[in-house]
Amino acid sequence: MSEPIRLVILTASDRAAAGLYEDESGPALAKLLKQTLGATLVARQVVPDDRATLAEQLCTWADGGEVDLILVTGGTGFAPRDVTPEATRDVIEREAPGLAEAMRAASLRITAHAMLSRTVCGIRKQTLIVDLPGSPKAAVENAQVILPVLPHAIDLLRNAPESEAGHRKLPGAQMA
Repeated sequence: MSEPIRLVILTASDRAAAGLYEDESGPALAKLLKQTLGATLVARQVVPDDRATLAEQLCTWADGGEVDLILVTGGTGFAPRDVTPEATRDVIEREAPGLAEAMRAASLRITAHAMLSRTVCGIRKQTLIVDLPGSPKAAVENAQVILPVLPHAIDLLRNAPESEAGHRKLPGAQMA
């Protein structure tokens, strides 16, 4: 990877947006990606659980061309106000289901509640959008699952010459 991943974090939470509690997931994710991947945090925002607001912000960032990765935390459960997956589907041009599948599979080893996750991952323009749970612990655990592939994914979206050089083996993975 030639330049750092340009990251934005969008927290979907009615209560955090209203100032009833402080968002902890966004800062935890920013710290994780900065420490592990050297990502540059371009922006972080908290908005209410509103489908149109979420979709509009995702489009603004992805269409601006200044962002490689958008992590959306919150709004992925079964509650009536959990509309993050719908907003993400409204704006992505191509899905990236393997990321969501990998996160759910890893989470199932921790909690049966992982089956209730409705996270969606996909691509708009050259930006990868990843939905994550709202709790700081779950958001970080899920992000850690996909960390090994994010640099390659971003290289592919940037159309970097070295991106097609071949598969990268995950640590501890056995190839058939």
